[in-house]
Amino acid sequence: MKAKRIIIQRKGLTFIEVVVALAILAVIIAVILPMFARPHIHSARISCLNHLQQVGLSFRIWANDHGDLYPMQVAKDKDDAEQAMADTSLVRIFQVMSNELSVPNTAICPADARVAATNWNSFSIANISYFVGLDAADTRPKMILSGDRDIAENGRLLSGTANLTTNRPVAWHRLLHKEGGNLLFADGSVQQVNTIQLRAVLSQTGDATNRVLFPQ
Repeated sequence: MKAKRIIIQRKGLTFIEVVVALAILAVIIAVILPMFARPHIHSARISCLNHLQQVGLSFRIWANDHGDLYPMQVAKDKDDAEQAMADTSLVRIFQVMSNELSVPNTAICPADARVAATNWNSFSIANISYFVGLDAADTRPKMILSGDRDIAENGRLLSGTANLTTNRPVAWHRLLHKEGGNLLFADGSVQQVNTIQLRAVLSQTGDATNRVLFPQ
C-alpha cells in the first residue's frame, strides 16, 4: 500500500493581513522614535538650565564688584568704561561680563539653532539665546533676570525692549524647548515653566511692568 503524499499549499498574505502588519509596524515606530528623540531634548534643556545658572552667577559676581548693581543699572554719568556698561544693548550687557562668563558659548541655549561666537570680539546679537530683565535687582529676588528668548504674543516672537505686564497674553513660542521654557530669577534660581506658569510668575515679581530686552 503506497503512502499518500500530503502536499501543503502555502498561500501568500492577503491584502488585509499586509495592511494590518503595516499598521502595527507604524505604531511600533511611533512609540520607539520619541524614546530616542526625548533624551536629546531633555539633555538640551538641562544644558540650557546650566547655562542660565552660569549667567546668573556671572551677574552676581559682576554686581559684587560694581556696587551691587547689574550692568544695565550702572549710572551713565561715570567714566567711559562704566558708561559703556550702562548701555542697554544686550550685546554690551553680556560683553562687559565676559570675564565672569568666560566663554561666549554660555550665552547660547543648546536647543537654539543659533551658534556661539568664537570670541567676545566677534560676539553679536545672533550669538545670544537669552533675554535680560532690565529692572531685575539682587534685592528683588522674584524679579526675572533672564530666560529663553522665545516668548511670543499672538504667535509672534517679542523683540527689543518689551513690557511683560500681568494682563499681556504672552506664551512660549515652542521654538526651543517645545513644552515651555527656562527662567532665571534675581536670586540666582532657575526654573522650567510652561505658559501658564510663565504668566503666574509675571504676577509675582513685585513689579506690574517687567521690562525685558530680547535678542531678536
